Amino acid sequence: MIELKTPQEIKAMRPAGKFVGSILKDLRKMTKVGTNLLEIDDFVKQRIEGRPEAESCYVDYAPDFGTGPFAHYICTSVNDAVLHGVPFDYALKEGDLLSLDLAINVDGWVGDSAISFVVGEHADPEDLKIIKATEDALKAGIAQAKPGNRLGDISSAIGDVAHANGYTVNLEFGGHGVGHIMHGDPHVANDGKAHHGYRLRNGLVIAIEPWFLRTTDEIYQDSKDGWTLRSADGSRGAHTEHTIAITDDGPIILTARDE
Repeated sequence: MIELKTPQEIKAMRPAGKFVGSILKDLRKMTKVGTNLLEIDDFVKQRIEGRPEAESCYVDYAPDFGTGPFAHYICTSVNDAVLHGVPFDYALKEGDLLSLDLAINVDGWVGDSAISFVVGEHADPEDLKIIKATEDALKAGIAQAKPGNRLGDISSAIGDVAHANGYTVNLEFGGHGVGHIMHGDPHVANDGKAHHGYRLRNGLVIAIEPWFLRTTDEIYQDSKDGWTLRSADGSRGAHTEHTIAITDDGPIILTARDE
């Protein structure tokens, strides 16, 4: 069921979005060659525990597309892993492509966001290209998030950016409604037909999250942890996400990182 938020409820969602955005911004600054994925997870754990009204959306999360509770505080996906990466004992190396996906509940409302970046000073130009493509696709999708448009307008705008950069699009996972829970209706596909689908309305809050792989759109679940999704051919991927509110005055990015 699709739920629309009142202006007061959207205002109440701002603290969660701001908190998530600030943590991702800090992680982007502090992550360097040698940083362990478990250090990143512990940093998020401490930030959440330091805020009494905050609660992890991931620790006890056990949907049908994962194996058991996720049991960590953030998704850390490296190189050929693009979604749902489980933190493990791994020290990041020069040139690693890291995607961080974070969702936190603050006072009963969820904020959900993701970033991708290359660790260190020496980045593969193709990694920078795919990261920028996800960022450009997110901007394009947000630009279509206004009352009167259709859900397909968002999906089509995302897909157009992907195809223009030479990427194919996986439709198994995409954006979603956000509110008191992390994943709700509607599903926001990363490709689709413009002018089709659910008519966007004032008060709709969704996470828009483009993710692309360099040379495939096929993924598999890593059997080692039962969660991490990797590219079928070993190519690298990137993932960018914001939680936004659709209003008559234009889309509001609730998870802005003030970059």
